[in-house]
Amino acid sequence: MNKIKEIKSFGKRLAMLRKERGMTQQQLADKIDVTRRVIAYYEVESDNPPGNIIMLLSKALNISADELLGLTPVDTNDKPNLRITQRIKKIEGLSPSQQKAFLKTIDIFLKGAQV
Repeated sequence: MNKIKEIKSFGKRLAMLRKERGMTQQQLADKIDVTRRVIAYYEVESDNPPGNIIMLLSKALNISADELLGLTPVDTNDKPNLRITQRIKKIEGLSPSQQKAFLKTIDIFLKGAQV
């Protein structure tokens, strides 16, 4: 069973979804044009967010409102991790020789990790 579906609390589910996407509270707040304290509030103190916040959060997290509310399971396997995506963009800005050296390092690491 999906671990996010098992979480009953809206706030805990929101925090887990945000973290799985590699976002900080500030990054999520910036995406929906609220303060970081608003995100912290919904993650810790509120189980009844207003509809407009649910809509904004689900769009920012790239999931449906039903997934955000725990009504349907969340398929987290195909959602991009923001931290990884940001790093990939930085890697793309490297020179070709730097990219080659970096990828070689990653290949060595992955081979050792047996992924």
